[in-house]
Amino acid sequence: MLPLIYHPIYSDFPLPEGHRYPLQKYRLLYERLSACNLPVTFDQPTAADRRVIEPVHDHGYINHLIKGELPLAKMRRIGFPWSEALITRSLTSLGGTTLTVDHALETGLAIHLTGGYHHAHYDFGSGFCLFNDLMIAARHALSHRGIDRVLIVDCDVHHGDGTAALAADHPDIITFSVHCEKNFPSRKPPSTIDLPLPKGTGDDDYLGAFLPLLELAIAQYRPDMVIYDAGVDIHRDDALGYLDVSTNGIYQRDLGVLSCCKHNQIPVAAVIGGGYHDNHDTLVPLHEQLIRAALHVTEKQ
Repeated sequence: MLPLIYHPIYSDFPLPEGHRYPLQKYRLLYERLSACNLPVTFDQPTAADRRVIEPVHDHGYINHLIKGELPLAKMRRIGFPWSEALITRSLTSLGGTTLTVDHALETGLAIHLTGGYHHAHYDFGSGFCLFNDLMIAARHALSHRGIDRVLIVDCDVHHGDGTAALAADHPDIITFSVHCEKNFPSRKPPSTIDLPLPKGTGDDDYLGAFLPLLELAIAQYRPDMVIYDAGVDIHRDDALGYLDVSTNGIYQRDLGVLSCCKHNQIPVAAVIGGGYHDNHDTLVPLHEQLIRAALHVTEKQ
């Protein structure tokens, strides 16, 4: 059975009418997967303790954010109005990504039905990201016996700037970002490996550039675990993406990542990452490709 991590709070915090963040996609994806009678299990996380956050983020930033004392300009940079529900949701999501790591180390593969908050930096949040769950998850993985190096594979269409900056002084955390070159953020600190792609890149060029480079990265760095951000904002219809990847192209990408890791006997903790559309139902089939690819890989065991 494939472990999936989910909590109803992921789609339950107040946003202004017309806000572009696709809040309901998490609930809709969960409902869709629950109705499909798939060989999956659902596990519900608890909120992360701030002791998990403190090795990654500035103490003052954590305090001000949790207490609602962060200056308005910094909240605007995050993109959400502050609320207690937002903080509870963010801490629960952090707990979910670390729980996904734990399940992946037990079973080989687990998926978090949110996550991928890669724009959060040491002392500020950005781009709908309060805390960097990818970096926190990598540090959590490294606390387990036998995990000496983690590879973060970030396929969100936007560069993983926060993750790259946070991991710069951690040689045991390798960052690999494949993203649209001319897209948010404007400043892109170097990842260990960066693959910037031009606007309009389609299936063949995307897969042809990315999958061989992933194989080389795994051969070179020999990670003990992969944390995979499977953002679907690379899709041709995404509101913020600017690439031209099809739904099948997303499936082939996810299948390629998971198959490569399985072939190399590397456990994978995956998060669904970004995806933006006014109609949140439209995103569900795109995120579902990750689960379909995971089931294909696990059925071959």
